[in-house]
Amino acid sequence: MRYRTLGDGRTSFDVSTLCLGTMNMGTLTDEETSFAILDRYVEAGGTFLDTANNYSYWAGGHGRDSEDLINRWLTSRGARGDVRIATKLGAAKKDPALPLSNTPPTNFQGLGAETVAWEAYESLRHLGVDRLDVLYGHVDDLDTPLAETVGAFGKLQAEGAVGISGISNVALWRVVEAREEALRQGVAPYGLVQEQLSYLYPTPDPDRHNWASPELLDYARSTGTDERPPLAVTAYSPLLQGAMVRDDKELWDGYGHPTSLERRRVLHDVARQIGATPNQVALAWLLGGPVPVVPVIGPSSVAQLDELLGAADLDLDEEVRTRLDAA
Repeated sequence: MRYRTLGDGRTSFDVSTLCLGTMNMGTLTDEETSFAILDRYVEAGGTFLDTANNYSYWAGGHGRDSEDLINRWLTSRGARGDVRIATKLGAAKKDPALPLSNTPPTNFQGLGAETVAWEAYESLRHLGVDRLDVLYGHVDDLDTPLAETVGAFGKLQAEGAVGISGISNVALWRVVEAREEALRQGVAPYGLVQEQLSYLYPTPDPDRHNWASPELLDYARSTGTDERPPLAVTAYSPLLQGAMVRDDKELWDGYGHPTSLERRRVLHDVARQIGATPNQVALAWLLGGPVPVVPVIGPSSVAQLDELLGAADLDLDEEVRTRLDAA
């Protein structure tokens, strides 16, 4: 396992370069299997867990199933000092009687100051910890003044409840404006942004704000100065939930274009050439790029995890990376 430093110009700490996503733990992935995955991840040197306060309503859960399971695992193993935990808020149900939706009306709680404060302290309680190492806004909230949201996250950091704040599923301009607003308020800016990113790219869509575009990656690369504090990128669904390697799974909407199909073919060819799996190559491509990202992996078994862990120390030589980039 390898490690990198996350920070926001005020707070910093090291995490493993592969983050373990726990979205299905406690719902689709049973407790015994979830504990085994967590145990193996930590045994292999993993130190970074990703969850949210709405994981997973859509799988029949109550919305904090993942946080609650992590609490039970931490307690059982005495492992709080072994991991950094990132959770998210803002996309839990505003009306418990209604479903969540990715299109309006979403029924998201949003990022108003009162919601941010309440949900953050609820996450502390459900996780059984006294500090959230990372707290993301799970979705954008255009109905709440940006200054209010930024101030709410800054207040949590000042109270010691949150280490580094972040945002997810937002347009680049919103990331930039929020970070500039934080500097105006004298609070720490977002130090992390989580978007979808994989070796396959979606077709351009001006309304797609959940993808780590080349412009966002270029902005992240430009950070790390006093005037522009560091910003790291974490990537969810880096393997498109198996669609890059499984013929029985269709590529996501917007991904099934000819370039994606060609890149998938090249990915498999390269994997055979270097004696790795396509999943390992896809993750290594993200880890070793010009703007290194932290992939959030979501295995549902220890066997799947062991395969993905093989990417942590896989270096792609210049010839291989050039071929992958050119496809």
